[in-house]
Amino acid sequence: MTPSKPHLVWDWNGTLLDDLSLVVACTNAVFTREGGPTVTAEEHRVRFRRPIADYYAEVLGRAVDDEAFGRLDRIFHDAYRLGLTSCELAHDAVDAMAAWPGSQSLLSMWFHDELVPAIQTYGLTGRFARVDGLRASVGGDRKAESLVRHLAELGVDGRSVVLIGDSLDDADAARAVGGRAVLYAGGFTDRACLIASGHPVADTLTEAVTLATTLVEPAQ
Repeated sequence: MTPSKPHLVWDWNGTLLDDLSLVVACTNAVFTREGGPTVTAEEHRVRFRRPIADYYAEVLGRAVDDEAFGRLDRIFHDAYRLGLTSCELAHDAVDAMAAWPGSQSLLSMWFHDELVPAIQTYGLTGRFARVDGLRASVGGDRKAESLVRHLAELGVDGRSVVLIGDSLDDADAARAVGGRAVLYAGGFTDRACLIASGHPVADTLTEAVTLATTLVEPAQ
């Protein structure tokens, strides 16, 4: 596979979808159910990471094994589904998608069978060359392997990819396939943490797209 025209991969939660407040509320539902502390949005943005089980273990002060995480993940998603109708797209999401000159796709670690109808609900049907979500019953893991599969299905070389997401895990996934990342500071991760990673950081999605266009040039 040879490098081709630049391709943009979008993250969903915390990037195109403005769901930080809901995610923090659902995370606190998990923590309080377990007798743990609650976190503010800023605390969440500083401490959140994948695997999410590691984040939960840090806040709860005890190990979270696979069985325990499966139970906590169900608590989180039960609460998330109830609150999802209150979430909107990021204010400039549509403009940002329209500003990208090449192909684009969507890769989320949210459940695939819920992601696809959500794309339709938010009026985004037809905007993406491919949409992939999590096809397992429990989430929380890193994104890199999912990105490898996503690009293979698209027939896109990772060296031609820019990923726009809101977490260090997004950047790690892009790096793993030989691509680049622009990190969005309006999502789940503290801006200072993103800057410290050395990757380009944008405060808006339109700015993120502008940066993305400078990172991967078409093959000559």
